[in-house]
Amino acid sequence: MTSADDPTTVLVVEDERHLADLYTDYLDDSYEVKTAYSGEEGIAMLSDDVDIVLLDRRMPVVSGNEVLAEIEERGLPCRVAMVTAVDPDFDILEMRVDDYLVKPVTREDLFSVVERLRKIASYSDNLQELTTRKLKRNVLRVEKTQTELDESERYQRLQTEIGEIEERVDELSAELDVEERDLRL
Repeated sequence: MTSADDPTTVLVVEDERHLADLYTDYLDDSYEVKTAYSGEEGIAMLSDDVDIVLLDRRMPVVSGNEVLAEIEERGLPCRVAMVTAVDPDFDILEMRVDDYLVKPVTREDLFSVVERLRKIASYSDNLQELTTRKLKRNVLRVEKTQTELDESERYQRLQTEIGEIEERVDELSAELDVEERDLRL
């Protein structure tokens, strides 16, 4: 995912040109948007700098499922939302998608899904960073005396960083919980 200073890059993969252009228009004031008008183009535009993919499921020649498989095969860290006319079925349980929107979708629907996926990515990144720092702290606690820990500025800084990351994780978790409740209403 991009850092807080970098714009989020959204790749729209939609074979219906008017919808692809509409989705791009909806989002391009707030995000860096790339537009692919087919599954083949979508695969060609996939890269590490793409943060979120809005993906039509049913496209001729190369389907959204095939684009999704390519994302998985390359191990790209992007978040994916299917934006499709295909009603979901239990097969979505096996799909590596983070969200699923059924057309027609509004500007608000697209903004909402992109923002939710940004928060999920940030939550995941922060949780990973928190885990890494806690593991390092635990190693130091085992290997150093309490006096050595108390006297170490680096250890004190680590403790502060852990606290700050825990706060961010808690805030993001609360925001995502509120959004989940709102979706159920």
